[in-house]
Order: sequence, then structure tokens, then C-alpha cells
Amino acid sequence: MRVLILGAGPAGLTVAERLRELTVDRGEEFDITMVSAEPFPPYSPPAMADYFLSGNSDRLFWKGEGICGRLGIDYRSAARAKRLDAESRHVELTDGTLLPYDRLVLATGSHPYAPLPGNNLRGVYNFKSLTAAKALVQRARLGEVRSAIVVGAGFIGVEVALLLNELGLDVTVIEQQIVMPRMLDEESAEMVRRTLVARGITVRLHTTALSFCDLEGHAIGVVLDNGDMLKADVYIAATGIKPNVDYLADSGIDLNWGIPVDEGLATSLPDVWAAGDIAETADRVTGDRYVHAIWPNATTQGRVVAERILGFETVYEGSEAMNSLRHLGLPLVAAGSVYGDEELRFNQGGTMRKIVLTDNRIVGYRLAGDIRAAGVYRSLMLKRADVGCYKHDLLDPRFGIGKLAA
Repeated sequence: MRVLILGAGPAGLTVAERLRELTVDRGEEFDITMVSAEPFPPYSPPAMADYFLSGNSDRLFWKGEGICGRLGIDYRSAARAKRLDAESRHVELTDGTLLPYDRLVLATGSHPYAPLPGNNLRGVYNFKSLTAAKALVQRARLGEVRSAIVVGAGFIGVEVALLLNELGLDVTVIEQQIVMPRMLDEESAEMVRRTLVARGITVRLHTTALSFCDLEGHAIGVVLDNGDMLKADVYIAATGIKPNVDYLADSGIDLNWGIPVDEGLATSLPDVWAAGDIAETADRVTGDRYVHAIWPNATTQGRVVAERILGFETVYEGSEAMNSLRHLGLPLVAAGSVYGDEELRFNQGGTMRKIVLTDNRIVGYRLAGDIRAAGVYRSLMLKRADVGCYKHDLLDPRFGIGKLAA
């Protein structure tokens, strides 16, 4: 059987690894081909900041740089998919190569995105690509760039701002709403904003960027809604993420923002699955369907896809909305919904704990300063456990020691 995997991120690599794990003793022959747009071995995008700051590549290449050889994968690096022909069952690459498949996995990931005129100009960087990030970091270390404007203060925007600040750049962040508006409420967002400012980062909230200014194909500024134009040496477009699905436009596959999938992560095309930052899946808490672009979701989906390819009836239980910031200097975890029927709250001495309940069940939580019990809250939330009998103990950071739901 020929298995073709487009994308070498955590979702795609997990598919390959799980296939090998499950077939090592079954005597089945699988030819696995993996295509990556990057000229590197499979790597972890969330680990890029650590890599650039420490120089240690262990977390970046989290399975080792020789993983494709160990798994017997035909690894096509620095290659891009151009077109999927589902009828003849092949994918055409941009260099004209045709790759046939019996089973196809779409795991081509996403890129930071801002729907602004000029977002494709030179000088506007994509920080989910190791190639682009390396180029910018090198310029910063050589002293070629000294200032940066990050458009968007979501999770990716904040992470990028912190990294560039650590590299010595003068960083300004522009955001229409509050910091990390999809994950934080106003109180927790204000704690993050104050921490960013204390690090020397300029944060302009309730400010809308209208466009990047163009001079001979190069970005030279950002025009704001009040008519001002801010200038820097480089710009990061990070108001959200956009799934990499352009190559599927004429394939006949159902597309929304990403790729809608069923409970087995199958797409609308036969023998084609999607996983990772391009898959539209249901939220485990709310049931809402959207792209859940975080590492744990990607790896879980990869395992499910591999098992479905092998004929198992594995069901994907749904995705989680969860994030944490490693380089903020303020421990922070945000998970689940921001709002519910009831909010348990503690905020004192630089520590904030908020637990959101609906029908006496945890539907979300925000922890800053002291993130103890985060794992316990997550477990209770995913189990949809009724915590009504001890909800007044939930804010205790020692909760969970002898007080777990049955």
C-alpha cells in the first residue's frame, strides 16, 4: 500500500510513526512518502523560540534528525504540492513530479496571517516557517534589523514579540482588541499586557492596522485606522492562522476555512484524511467546529488517522482549546471557554485563578502566576465531571490532592 503524507509537522510525522508501530509485527508492506515544503528534517514549530534562544536543537527535532530514515520514509524535502487529482489518485508537486497514492494524508499545516493589503510584501515574515524565522533571526543577530512591528497579539503574535524582544529588537505589537482575545478575558489579558510592557515591548491595543505600505515590493510601514503610519525594519503578520490548502482548490474536496472532517478525520474524498492545522474538528467542550491549531490536537489526530488507514474504527473524541506561554516570565495557562454560567475567581499578589463553570461542570480556566492544578482542571473538564459538591475548593492551588472527582 502506498501512503502519501503531505506535511512533516507533528500531525504528519505522527501518522507515519503510528503506522510503523502498528504494522511492525503484521508483515504488511507500506511504502510511506512524506512531502515537506521545508529543507529540514521534521521539526516542531512550537520549539523554534527555544531553539533560537538556546541553540539547542533537541526539542526542535523532537524525534531526532534521522527519524525519516529510521521509519523507512521516502522523505521529499523542499517540495510543495501543486495539485491533487483524486480521480487518478496522485499529487502533482510544483516541480512537475507526480506522486501516486492508495491512501493520502493532508497535513500541510498553516501560516500566520493578517488579511491586510500588502501582507505578501518582502519584509513581512511568517514565523511558523523555520526557513523564514531563521532568515529573520540571522538578520537580527547581524544587526541588519533593529525594530519590528507585530500585527496581532494572539498567541503566535505574543510568542513572536517575546522572541524578537529577547533578540534585542525594539518591538511594537498592534491589536484590535485585548491581548490574546480568543483565549483570555480582559483581566487575564491585562496581566499579560503589563508583563509585555515590563519587558520593553510597546503594546497598542484597540488599534486597527489597515495595510502594509508598499515601496517597490517591500513593506515600509503599517497604516493605522487613525491615519498614522508606523515604521520598522521588519513586520510580522499574525492576526490569526490560515490553513495551507490552496493546492486543493480544484480537487473536489469540501473546503471551508480548513478541511471539514468526520469523526474518523476522513475528508469528503475517498481514502483521504486531514490532520493538524488544516483539519476542522469539533471542540470537546463546546462542540463548535473550527481549526484547533495546537500541538496536542495534531499528534492525537495523527494517531487516529494512522489507525483508520489500517482499518481500525478509532473515533476522534474532539479537539481542545488550550495554550500556555513559555517565555513570558509569567506562568500562564488558558484552556476551554472564556465565559460560562458561573466564574470562580481569585486575583491577589500577582496570582490569578479563574475557573468557568456551566451546570456545575468546568468549561474553561485561566491561571496566571501560579498554574498548579492545571492538569487536574483539564481532566475534570474533559470528563465533564460534576464538581458542584466541592466547587468552592477548586481555587485552592493544592486542589486535586485527595479531592478528585470520581
